[in-house]
Amino acid sequence: MVTIRTFLFLVLFYLHHASSTDPEIEAEEIRARDFLQFLNKKNEEHNNKQSLAHWAYASNITDANLQNQLEVSAEIAKERKQEWLEVIKFNWNTFSDPDLKRQFKKYSKLGSDALPEDKLNRLNKITSEMQKIYSTAKICAYDNSSQCDLALEPELTQILANSRDDEELKHVWVEWRNAVGPHCKRLFEEYVDLSNEAARLNNFTDNTESWLDGYEDPQFRQQIESLWEQLKPLYLQIHAYVRYKLREKYGDVVSEKGPIPVHLLGNMWAQKWRNVAELTLPYPDKKDDDLTEELRKQNYTVEQIFRTSEDFFKSINLTEMPESFWERSILKKPTDRQIVCHASAWDFYDRKDFRIKQCTEITLEHFITAHHEMGHVEYFIQYKNQPVTFRRGANSGFHEAVGDLISLSVESRKHLRKIGLLKSEKDDPENILNNLFQIGLDKIVFLPFGYLMDLWRWDVFEGKITPDNYNCKWWELREKYQGVEPPVNRSEEDFDPAAKYHIIASVPYIRYFVSFVIQFQFHRAVCEKAGQYDPNDSSKPLHECDIYQNTDAGNALKQMLQMGSSKPWPDAIEVLTGQRTMDASALLEYFKPLHKWLETENKKNGAFIGWEKSDKVCTKKPEEKQE
Repeated sequence: MVTIRTFLFLVLFYLHHASSTDPEIEAEEIRARDFLQFLNKKNEEHNNKQSLAHWAYASNITDANLQNQLEVSAEIAKERKQEWLEVIKFNWNTFSDPDLKRQFKKYSKLGSDALPEDKLNRLNKITSEMQKIYSTAKICAYDNSSQCDLALEPELTQILANSRDDEELKHVWVEWRNAVGPHCKRLFEEYVDLSNEAARLNNFTDNTESWLDGYEDPQFRQQIESLWEQLKPLYLQIHAYVRYKLREKYGDVVSEKGPIPVHLLGNMWAQKWRNVAELTLPYPDKKDDDLTEELRKQNYTVEQIFRTSEDFFKSINLTEMPESFWERSILKKPTDRQIVCHASAWDFYDRKDFRIKQCTEITLEHFITAHHEMGHVEYFIQYKNQPVTFRRGANSGFHEAVGDLISLSVESRKHLRKIGLLKSEKDDPENILNNLFQIGLDKIVFLPFGYLMDLWRWDVFEGKITPDNYNCKWWELREKYQGVEPPVNRSEEDFDPAAKYHIIASVPYIRYFVSFVIQFQFHRAVCEKAGQYDPNDSSKPLHECDIYQNTDAGNALKQMLQMGSSKPWPDAIEVLTGQRTMDASALLEYFKPLHKWLETENKKNGAFIGWEKSDKVCTKKPEEKQE
């Protein structure tokens, strides 16, 4: 006998399945799973082959390696296009399995491979040519016009970091841009056209929409703008203080209320200002260990720097580097060939081959960079068992944030003391503030640069900035957001954006802005889990946290890393932090003592907050360029 309860259950079961199950959709999902198995295997092979070809060229810049890279890319593009044509035959929007649906959604965007073969080959050749111009550019020395072999790494970087001669700095800044920009401008214009055409073939309006698609949020641009407005008051304070101190050093070369001359800030792009710390420290008489000098005194080798980094990850229960990492990575600049020196981490998609390419010098900056790049590799290792299309950060800012998250602990005085680089036994408030200020010269001052790089490119791709005003619009944005100015007048004969690697290499940059916000959000979360931070305990401030040797922090981080991009990024943030949005409050909390000090000091000095319009001009026509 059927009871009423059983009868109702059977009715509900039948109604549910009758309404939600379509035999045709079920059959298509079964076919889709089989096809996806094939597709993931093929894409592993494609990505591996392409990565090997890119590595060969980046680690040995020759015409033969370039030709091989282009041929491999062209061959794989043909295969991917055929696979894509099969993907879009599936009615994947109707799939009930969210994982299956998400993989198909990602495969339905082909990127630049959607271009016709001749145009794709041209796009690949253009970007490779621009990278070659950038990576092989040399300039002449300021005081020796017959010595014309100075490269960006290490010579020009070292001059900008160490010279305090305004004229030498100006020479290096201008000549580097002369060596790169004008040679790339026409290529870049063509790159923009082809990138937009590829985007339209993927059903995007332009390449801006294509780049932003990975953030899976139609309000993303507004979110970023809101975050910048939240952070701007902190930036204005450190900008005003640094300008005041540089004016003390350079006199009228630095105006009292104008933008800061960009060549005086210790970095080719003025994106980080740590190299002018000696001129700007809050307590310059407070003697402290020179950590670069200490690394050299302790006879650190390049390999030891990376072994020290590996030790950090192992100490929080993450994974040691495979033996192949040590065999195949390039950790210092070769003397027998030219390579792309820009530090980078590489995943070869076979679940075992991971590498770093870095022209490492024995400096604190490169010590920190080594931890950052190994953070990328750790992320690769943690999500290596995901389907290949999910083997990436939850959004592109996550990858950058993970490396920098580790760096926040590594740069803490507590950690530097633990590993024997800092010799003093204890800190006083002045030491701590000096250290926080130096980190701020990296982290705070980067924010507007990280934002404006893609503000400029978004407008370029959308046609709001055209080739006849590329350079002038670039300087408008740099003045508006960073409060910096060029050392000499500029014109459209120049093409200064090309002096930055990510522009000519077609690497989106807003990921770095996102990273510089969420890394502090992640840092706060892991520090709480490690018992190293308590908002209600002044003895445990966020800026003094070090998660080294804490497995609770590492295990929490591991859970997020293993997800890759299998879920939308708010899900990944929530796993670690309990929040579902990007939040700048952790960054502001970290720098709170510095912010208060800067406000007091700027008021005492009568330093002008903000900046008036620059007196440097950018002219439209080359013949109008002023010397």
